Amino acid sequence: MSKRKAIPAATKLRLFSSSAGYCQRPECLEPLYPMELGGVTHIAEMAHVLPHGCDGPRANERSDEDIDTDSYANLILLCPKCHTIIDKNPSAFPRQILLTWKREHLTKLFLKQGIQSYQERSEVRAALAERLAENKSIWRKFAPVDGSDFEFDPESESAKLWSLRMVSVILPNHYQIQSIVKTNLHLASEAENETFAEYKEHVRGLTNRHLNGVSGQAIRFPVNMEDIFV
Repeated sequence: MSKRKAIPAATKLRLFSSSAGYCQRPECLEPLYPMELGGVTHIAEMAHVLPHGCDGPRANERSDEDIDTDSYANLILLCPKCHTIIDKNPSAFPRQILLTWKREHLTKLFLKQGIQSYQERSEVRAALAERLAENKSIWRKFAPVDGSDFEFDPESESAKLWSLRMVSVILPNHYQIQSIVKTNLHLASEAENETFAEYKEHVRGLTNRHLNGVSGQAIRFPVNMEDIFV
């Protein structure tokens, strides 16, 4: 049997980013940070497409070659219910089906969320405006240093509320903003493409800090994002 090892933080970050915070089973697509848990505790489970060793679900699909079963390519992010479903009936959920779910996840999620390709820049802006405004409003009120109500006490209610809003509102908004812009880059200027590249790095840093506890990697929010597609 392959030796079990800790899944690297970089792999976890990539999985969470590629899932945008939602179960990757297309019949589910439920949030992995459910509001009934306050939107701050995730229920995500990293499911193995092919198992360690020769006894787990879909073990019959393993080849003789040595594979890294804990690699990003062999993992899919699911809610606990869907993880149980695929592993209790592996013949109904073979490797190629799971990989197809993962490959097509964002397309399915975008359709569910109403994210689409537009013909006019004004339509893109309208889709972005509410999410950008909500994030800015929360930042102004609660963000460390800049927030008017932030207290330098990690046990304060403002600090707790900031952490909650980051995971349950700000990051999901960022993921949707990224999806909208990426789907409509055909309407973006060269300068807006550069701004979007900076914005994606900003979101990667926030994700790493608030989901994986790795700090010091986030760049500041690029101010030009506030006027993108105006």
